Amino acid sequence: MTIESEFVVSAQRVSKEYTFGRQRLRALNNVSLAVLRGEFLAIVGPSGSGKSTLLNLIGCIDTPTGGKIYIEGQKIIDRTPNQLAVLRARKIGFIFQTFNLLPVLTALENVEYPLMPFMRSKKSRREYVQHYLELVGVGEYANHRPNQLSGGQRQRVAIARALATSPSIVLADEPTANLDHKTGEGILQLMQRINQESGTTFIFSTHDPRVMEMAGRVVRLADGEIVND
Repeated sequence: MTIESEFVVSAQRVSKEYTFGRQRLRALNNVSLAVLRGEFLAIVGPSGSGKSTLLNLIGCIDTPTGGKIYIEGQKIIDRTPNQLAVLRARKIGFIFQTFNLLPVLTALENVEYPLMPFMRSKKSRREYVQHYLELVGVGEYANHRPNQLSGGQRQRVAIARALATSPSIVLADEPTANLDHKTGEGILQLMQRINQESGTTFIFSTHDPRVMEMAGRVVRLADGEIVND
């Protein structure tokens, strides 16, 4: 077994640069991070520190300029866009601060959508999705569209969608940013319970001190570099 395969995520001296005309911006500079399976990890730092960039690289949404990233021992830097899409679909769930639900679909259909390539039986999919909606406490709203749900309910649907593919990793980008204090607290407790009961790895990008308090480990970024780990 290689060292990389011992971790659900292994980022080794990862850098990311963006080009704007003749200017080059280095968003990450030789960042190394290893994440054990089942961690509840918060990546924190001021705006522009590189935390969302790092989350996007781990999520195979973007590719690094330099360095290596492994997801469950699989090196991702040399993979084609199609291969990365398959890896994302099978290994990684996403939760966004803006929920990213499709407005024309019901809650059930939003959670069902990423399952369609893998589960051909509509009946099986619907039963599976209903289980996850009930797991996150919105089973009775399965046939509601996003504009018929509160912010907290929409975020719960987004969590169900992230979990439905049974990912190894859930990446949560500021998941409480658009929620009031009480609702955000409930969402965090829900994710912590899922983490503890299922062993799913959660990695947050956040400014929320409540996330930092609940996290098993906090990684701080500043100017594209880890300042503690």
